[in-house]
Amino acid sequence: QKYRPNNRVPSTLANQLSLYVTLYSPLQMVADLPEHYQDSKGKMHPAFAFIDAVPTDWQQSIALQGEIGEFLVVARQDKHSERWFVGASNNQTARKIALPLNFLKANTDYQLTLYADAADADWRKNPSAYQIFSQVVTADSVIPLTLASGGGAALELIPLNVKN
Repeated sequence: QKYRPNNRVPSTLANQLSLYVTLYSPLQMVADLPEHYQDSKGKMHPAFAFIDAVPTDWQQSIALQGEIGEFLVVARQDKHSERWFVGASNNQTARKIALPLNFLKANTDYQLTLYADAADADWRKNPSAYQIFSQVVTADSVIPLTLASGGGAALELIPLNVKN
């Protein structure tokens, strides 16, 4: 086993968020004190919004992409709503993938919030580098994901309206 300074997990912040979707568990938790996720003024870390939003029970689950030992992309629909969540977890090899959203309901706009690795994210050198994007998407959209070494992405998709 290779030595890891301070015994850190080989993962970025975005990868850790993705695990709330890729690993099924009806009991989710944040293994730390809540104040460790707050700034000096008591405001929660922006990425905590995903942890707050993600449910623990699912209507359906779909394995979208992956290779054993390499990466995994899973979509899960909230059991009590039409919201979808997607997690993309990566190994130590940085990669780019295209994520088609064709599992979404046709003729419907969705508000996408994407929690992703920042351009300089790396589990060894910069594990906390992240970015948050929002945009409107449909089932015809394809989202480009750049997964850092030990990186990932977490997506929340909220239906806005049904188009005729």
